[in-house]
Amino acid sequence: MAILIDLQNVSLEGAERTILNGLSLTISSGDRIGVVGINGSGKSTLLKIVAGVLTPDGGQVRRSKTLHVGYLEQIPELPEGTVRQALGSGWEIDAALDRLGMLDAVDVSTDHLSGGQRKRVALARLFSQPHDVVILDEPTNHLDLNAISWLENQITSFRGAVVLVSHDRFLLDQVTTRMIEIDRGLTYVHAGGYSKLLEAQAEREAQAQSAEQVRQNLARTELAWLRRGVKARSTKPQARIDAAHRLLSTRPEAAARDGSLDLSVDTPRLGNTVIKAHQVSFAYPGAAPVLKNVSLELGPGDRVGIVGPNGAGKSTFVNLLARQNEPSTGTLKHGPTVVAAYFEQGDGDINLDLTVQELVAGPQGIPGSLPDVALMKKFWFSGALAKTRARELSGGERRRLQLLLALAQRPNVLFLDEPTNDLDLETIRLLEDFLSQWPGTLVVVSHDRTFLSRTTDRLLEVHSDGSIKDIPGGIDAWIARAAGLALTPDGKPDDVASTVPKGRLLRDAEKDMSRLERRRVTLGDKIAASSDYLDQARLGAELEKVLKDLAAAEEYWLSLAD
Repeated sequence: MAILIDLQNVSLEGAERTILNGLSLTISSGDRIGVVGINGSGKSTLLKIVAGVLTPDGGQVRRSKTLHVGYLEQIPELPEGTVRQALGSGWEIDAALDRLGMLDAVDVSTDHLSGGQRKRVALARLFSQPHDVVILDEPTNHLDLNAISWLENQITSFRGAVVLVSHDRFLLDQVTTRMIEIDRGLTYVHAGGYSKLLEAQAEREAQAQSAEQVRQNLARTELAWLRRGVKARSTKPQARIDAAHRLLSTRPEAAARDGSLDLSVDTPRLGNTVIKAHQVSFAYPGAAPVLKNVSLELGPGDRVGIVGPNGAGKSTFVNLLARQNEPSTGTLKHGPTVVAAYFEQGDGDINLDLTVQELVAGPQGIPGSLPDVALMKKFWFSGALAKTRARELSGGERRRLQLLLALAQRPNVLFLDEPTNDLDLETIRLLEDFLSQWPGTLVVVSHDRTFLSRTTDRLLEVHSDGSIKDIPGGIDAWIARAAGLALTPDGKPDDVASTVPKGRLLRDAEKDMSRLERRRVTLGDKIAASSDYLDQARLGAELEKVLKDLAAAEEYWLSLAD
């Protein structure tokens, strides 16, 4: 393997902190390197140094003399003119545009493309040109599953080196050969994909806890030694006294963030009726229908994921369910107890000229009140960050602010449209943990396969003809179909047990148990609230089936855990 880029003892100082400190990394042909870290840790900065866009403050960066580097930024730049003029022609380019859902836009000016369209055109342009190193900053944002599968194939078949920042854990585990973790200026390099990174993080955490326990034990011993009276202490070696004071003044390294993201909110109780849509169709003025004759009923505690190709109408469908738009035909109703919150793509209706504390207070509140300060601190908005204008926040900070504003409404129905875009992996995992215990009804539009797998138990696909259908087999069947794998008659991937890691099977089994337990509680509440004998009998029969399914799910979980 040829060495393409070599970084030795690279460092970079920010305005208030060290961004990178002593990073050494060799990038060779065939490398697939993933970069992770919390928002603001320096991931994009590292990519810019590797790409040669940014010069570090210290250390050396050596590059092959004939090196060609391709760099996809989070917000890519495209040349003026049409998409065709920006890309050129050829079957490879047309095939890429087709997989990326942009073949119909070849005559559109690049100035008129949305952010997601610019990202897809930039990807097609990047992989149509010869490069030795390809650098990708959040490449899966705004991509559907078909496009992500295309990107995976491009990365795995690329002969040079690939360095990417991504929150897509499935992608990272599929394509990477090494992982770089950036944590408070320090960098940790791990062999293997995302799962190996998690193992290394857990081991490092265990070692840190062990080291801190040793330090505390030594400190207690030294403290007792120093306290044996002034006279005794005066005869002790000064070097040991100084060492004891240093040990006592040492503290474990502060966390990268102040406490854990606290998403806990009071959730009003939901009634039996949540959302009912009957023969709903929708069309924008003067355009063809986006959705046609859609009927759907959602109950308390339902967890629904929505997928489909770009432009099919996923966000339009969620807008309808959230009552942001009204149907062109048909009826859509919310139950009387529904309190809905919508976490949408982009900045939504946030006034970017207001500060975080002004947005949290709202038009009737007092910015900086004690309850608001406590709430902002839960979401890592404290100090100067609370007084920062929304437009000056990073992409990840804005998304976290949107999440704060949504949950501050104390919803029992939550609509999430591509919630993982621009969030770091730590925040995404915390959001998943919160949603797994949250008792309300959840509707998620996402192409983050791991997020969907961990937060939803029913998957709907929006088709380009305006129809919406359940996907038999759920997320596993959806992924398998896109990968061209064989499916069993019930929609499950063939021989799942032999191809899916045991940890994944355990998580899926736990998710099934959680879903069935929520359904058991819901049915029990409905039976208690009903006075109709026939209705009670019907609900009782369904409850009996749920209890059997729950028992079977528990047995399956136990068999996996053995």
